[in-house]
Amino acid sequence: MTTKHLPQRKNIRAEFHDYSGGDYFITICTRDRLHYFGEIINDEIQYTAVGDAAYHALETLHTHYNYVEVPVFVVMPNHVHAIITIRESADAPGCIPSIRTALGVVVGGYKQSVTRYARRNNIDFGWQSRYHDHIIRGERDGNLISEYIENNVARWANDCFYK
Repeated sequence: MTTKHLPQRKNIRAEFHDYSGGDYFITICTRDRLHYFGEIINDEIQYTAVGDAAYHALETLHTHYNYVEVPVFVVMPNHVHAIITIRESADAPGCIPSIRTALGVVVGGYKQSVTRYARRNNIDFGWQSRYHDHIIRGERDGNLISEYIENNVARWANDCFYK
């Protein structure tokens, strides 16, 4: 019996960073970039039930992970953009995961929460298997990303995820 060798997946995370503290710009796409979360009509997002769940899950992420803040985010028809800040909580030292990266734990928990909502309500839904992250390097970088997120709905027709 011969063993077929599959190509090894490239690690897309920065090798010089442990992803357990700092500010991150993340993008998570839906499976096949389908519009599970809603549609943009007259420059306003009209959320579906799962879109509302995705919005609420980001809005309350800090209640599930006390070391996380989400200062700015947007749920688009087929993807989510957010800035996630990971800080050790003064009132809960040592709470950041040490085995897996904190960012991976948070994103995985978020995706699981939205998926669980969809399944409980018999809603067809799926995520793309991975997510994109960018380590925010300084105030200028953070301000540019915040502006991009805040204006994402208005620029939908020109967005690379528009489909």
